[in-house]
Amino acid sequence: MKKFRKVLDGLTTSSPGGTIGSPSCGSAAGTPTSAPTPKDIDIQETLVAENFQLCKTVRHGFPYQPTALAFDPVQKILAIGSRTGGVRILGRPGVDCYCQHESGAAVLQLQFLINEGALVSACADDTLHLWNLRQRRPAVLHSLKFNRERITFCHLPFQSKWLYVGTERGNTHIVNIESFVLSGYVIMWNKAIELSTKTHPGPVVHLSDSPKDEGKLLIGFESGTVVQWDLRGKKADFRIYYDEAIHSVSWHHEGKQFMCSHSDGSLTLWNLRNTTKPFQVTFPHGKIQKDGRKESCKPILKVEYKTSRNSEPFVVFSGGLSYDKAGRRPTLTIMHGKAITVLEMDYPIVEFMVLCDTPYNNEVQEPYAVVVLLEKDLIVVDLTQSNFPVFENPYPMDVHESPVTCTAYFADCPPDIIPILYSIGAKHKKTGYSQKEWPISGGTWTLGSHTYPEIIITGHADGSIKFWDASAITLQMLYKLKTSKVFEKPKPGEGRAADLVEEDPFAVQMVSWCPQSRIFCVVGISAHIILYRFSKYDANTQIVSLDVRLQCESDDVITPSENENNPCFPEPGSHSPQPHHQYPASPSSGTPEGNKDSIPCLKVKDRVVRVPPGYQAELVIQLLWVDGEPPQQITTLDINSAYGLLAFGNCSGLVVVDYLQKTILLCMSTLDLYGAADPYQRLTRSPRRNRQSTSELCMRGLSNFYSDSKKRIRTSYQSLTELSDNQQSIDMERSKSPTSVKGPGRKLSLPTDLKTDLDHVNGHCTSPTSQPSAGKPRVPMGPEGPRLTRRGPGRPPFRKAQSAACMEISLPVSHTEGYASRRAMLQQFHGVTMYSHDEHHTQSPYCWSERESRENSFSRSRSSSVSSIDRDTKEAITTLQFGESYGRKTDALPTPCLWVGTSLGVVVVIPMSIPTEQEERMEEPVTIGPSGVVLLLKGSVLRFGFLDCMGGLIQSPHEVWRDLNAPEDPDRPRRRKLINFSPSSSQDTCGEGHLAVVCSERQAKVFLMPSQSCLFVHNITESSFVLRADVVSVCNSVCLACFCANGHIMTLSLPSLRPLVNVNYLPLTDMRIARTFCFTNGGQALYLSSPTEIQRITYSQEMCDNLQEMLGELFTPIETPEAQNRGFLKGFFGGNAHTFDREELFGEAAAGKGSRSLAQHIPGQGGMEGMKVAASGVVGDLARARIALDERGQRLGELEDRTALMMTSADTFSKHAHELMLKCKDKKWYQF
Repeated sequence: MKKFRKVLDGLTTSSPGGTIGSPSCGSAAGTPTSAPTPKDIDIQETLVAENFQLCKTVRHGFPYQPTALAFDPVQKILAIGSRTGGVRILGRPGVDCYCQHESGAAVLQLQFLINEGALVSACADDTLHLWNLRQRRPAVLHSLKFNRERITFCHLPFQSKWLYVGTERGNTHIVNIESFVLSGYVIMWNKAIELSTKTHPGPVVHLSDSPKDEGKLLIGFESGTVVQWDLRGKKADFRIYYDEAIHSVSWHHEGKQFMCSHSDGSLTLWNLRNTTKPFQVTFPHGKIQKDGRKESCKPILKVEYKTSRNSEPFVVFSGGLSYDKAGRRPTLTIMHGKAITVLEMDYPIVEFMVLCDTPYNNEVQEPYAVVVLLEKDLIVVDLTQSNFPVFENPYPMDVHESPVTCTAYFADCPPDIIPILYSIGAKHKKTGYSQKEWPISGGTWTLGSHTYPEIIITGHADGSIKFWDASAITLQMLYKLKTSKVFEKPKPGEGRAADLVEEDPFAVQMVSWCPQSRIFCVVGISAHIILYRFSKYDANTQIVSLDVRLQCESDDVITPSENENNPCFPEPGSHSPQPHHQYPASPSSGTPEGNKDSIPCLKVKDRVVRVPPGYQAELVIQLLWVDGEPPQQITTLDINSAYGLLAFGNCSGLVVVDYLQKTILLCMSTLDLYGAADPYQRLTRSPRRNRQSTSELCMRGLSNFYSDSKKRIRTSYQSLTELSDNQQSIDMERSKSPTSVKGPGRKLSLPTDLKTDLDHVNGHCTSPTSQPSAGKPRVPMGPEGPRLTRRGPGRPPFRKAQSAACMEISLPVSHTEGYASRRAMLQQFHGVTMYSHDEHHTQSPYCWSERESRENSFSRSRSSSVSSIDRDTKEAITTLQFGESYGRKTDALPTPCLWVGTSLGVVVVIPMSIPTEQEERMEEPVTIGPSGVVLLLKGSVLRFGFLDCMGGLIQSPHEVWRDLNAPEDPDRPRRRKLINFSPSSSQDTCGEGHLAVVCSERQAKVFLMPSQSCLFVHNITESSFVLRADVVSVCNSVCLACFCANGHIMTLSLPSLRPLVNVNYLPLTDMRIARTFCFTNGGQALYLSSPTEIQRITYSQEMCDNLQEMLGELFTPIETPEAQNRGFLKGFFGGNAHTFDREELFGEAAAGKGSRSLAQHIPGQGGMEGMKVAASGVVGDLARARIALDERGQRLGELEDRTALMMTSADTFSKHAHELMLKCKDKKWYQF
């Protein structure tokens, strides 16, 4: 706990236009700055470093690039291995655990120790690992590294502690699972085959013990050789040589037959009575051609032969289709008697496994389901029904149904929102699933005590939005929204927009959601915004469309005559916003006759459409093509339901829309926002003479301006900023606006330092009336305005949306004068994509392909000490936030404001005047006033946050949700109900005002409003930059959480900006992480760890302490089912399998020790020692005590068994001794 007392500026000592945030604010971390004033501020900070700890909580989604599958038929849990070394263990819904091999090697095979709570994994680095599943977070107990041989196949018999390991050389080794050391017993390949064989049999592809006799081991070699090895006699019982390569082998449960799948698409059935030739050869998908020959088929990669008491055996296999049927999807074939069912899959089959009732291989198997692991999905087929339906998957395996392009995370949502979304989404669920329960039902999971409503929103490349219930570290789909239904389907060859349409014109770029009012906004990659309202009723509606012209024009002339004829600005000295004229809203605006290129990228449906319950589109805003160039992508958006306003920006400027009246309030360039308060001096340069490539100018300008002494990496958002070599007079820049409005618009009254007509673009009005209007020329201009030749860089509006919204890359650049110029973007990583400007502007589609590094796109950043710019910089709007604040120093009461942050580190506060009454709000115009606040920071501004003078977080005002489609109630008319969190409501003791937290890519500052005094400043990083930042609630307090490009996650106290935690969590090796990382309240965060998986983490110590309680138990004590009685005749004639003792054969006493040079034992870190380090708090102590009790009980049980054996042997010895005594009692000494 720390107390701060600070002397602050008075409220009336500074002019409205003063600039705050100069370097005099100080640069030391968390250093307060001095400013004489009689006011005191007293804030008790409660957060300390002990409140924070970083750890992973749970991973959702489908395992990326799966490679292996295993199932425990007693515990009923499933394990999936991946190419990156991950292991996902799944049980009943809620039981979902992720493990990771430290080596990162691909998982080749998984084997459960059935009903033992352990798992063996074989990896591509030829290492075996034993995982302990009796703890909530599994860990490795032992590892065995093979040095001279490559592992190809493993087999662990049921209730055996000896693991058979086949290798690439054809040898079979045996590993003791308990000690994880090699046995001296080895089956060499040259002993397994006949001595007369001249060729190597190939790698071992199959190992299994005979169901009839456990002392017989069946070894399958890739070349087609099958050997049954007598483990006792150390010899081969029989050898089979087949012409076709073998892929898999499966036994009949009686042990008299086995089936093989081959590379020619055939299945062979072998009888042990006659192994010279197959008993049966079938080509399930090979038809006889006209010439009598069989058509060639693809290999059958795996076959399983399972028997049933009441029906014919099941033969299930994958592959085997004929080659001439091109384009057919991967198939799984089920042969049941004479019936053959072919199931087509959407993705290639990686592995499948038939689930059976019994774990014993010598009993009737009774299969009931087939688990099929595909490359991008997991399905389970019900074998108990003749039509083989699939089970409905309860896991969130379809996160990647379309590639994820953005994420949003909301904790502590209104409790009623999840049931409502679920009820709406349940109406659209698919049907036709099996009615039986999900067969993977192992483990236990209970709802923890520390749970609250959480929702995750994912945006996808096909324009769909998914709402997920993320409460209690689970994930369940609630509702799916398709944004593409708002638009007409693009038809090839229709206009310029269609020319550049690639695969994903509707891809979601970002979302903004107000859970309280249930208003939802979607930003698409085609420079469009869709506003949705939630309703529980269906409706017939016509979507209103607004078109916005927000791009630089060229060859336009501003003349005094236009200014005289159409004066649009008030007289000098007017400082208050004036009401402006309102144009009538229309569903869609027409294209001006003089500009055929003023078209949107997509066409909105212009007819009345029937919309179902749920989120219903109300308004679509689209940026227009200008002069043959596509619009810049939208970089930020904010919506406020209490104000009824929506604001968004990009590289060209800022737009504010009144979505209640469907009008555009503000549309202007970033430069025009400053007025006379522009903090930078820009040197003059004549306009460009020709339309030269922007990228070429960027390259030339940077090569001359920047030195190559230091190079750094840098990440930037797509289409965020652009550095142009075009330098013009700042007065000429302000004499025109690069924006215009198409559609319903308004005129604003601004003071003299912001004399710009917001509907006016280079002397031409683009409002529906098409009447010219112009603003007053600035002082430096002559009687005739200069000819302006300024145009924005051409950027592609469409490109193939990558999984996880990859980011743009540019060449690293150095920094000058001790401060960073714009950091170069991060070097190309896996999955990084970008697009470039061609040397000459063309109309061909721009390429945005993976693993391609273009080095001609740059962006600039600015520190707070830079005072001039020697080139014209395109300044992007990077963040926006509505809230109750102070637009000028002289304001006595807070008013609705829009905080604007730019890529040059500039913060502008725009005050607004909004009618309060509902009738006035729908009729009277919203006025926007001039800004007297300009604040400066280093780097691009990322986030705003507002605190009251007691240090509490001020929430944004919002509207209470009301269903506009509900039936009218005359007694209770529907009126807007607003919830306003005004800073003045909690300032009785501290006086009026509030604290503004501003975070940029390099530093954070805390300002006192309205005096604009900089209270605290902290330089977050000098060697890297911040990617994500947010003001979040943790432990009943607030802090600033940051994620840097170097992988560091840090938190700063508020308002003092004191560093609390700084952890090097995640090296940024993938742009996917940077693009999808997001913080939320409660000390939680998430990111897309792979194209198919969402990783959730926590940085709260309280959450880490309670994590053990929230995770599911993988292992539950279950009695192993007893083996069936074999009967007297089967036991008498069926061999002596039950008397086979592997310990006698493989133990050290009989077989000796294995070669130390062949395999190296590595003790694992996942025993009790590793758990003691990982677990902490009361829950950890309870978990340790429980595991200790389990182990103690297990040892006591073993001791009891040994004691019983000793007692039995003692009784036997006593009987023999007594009999011997009786026999020898009466004998004389000479009779012995």
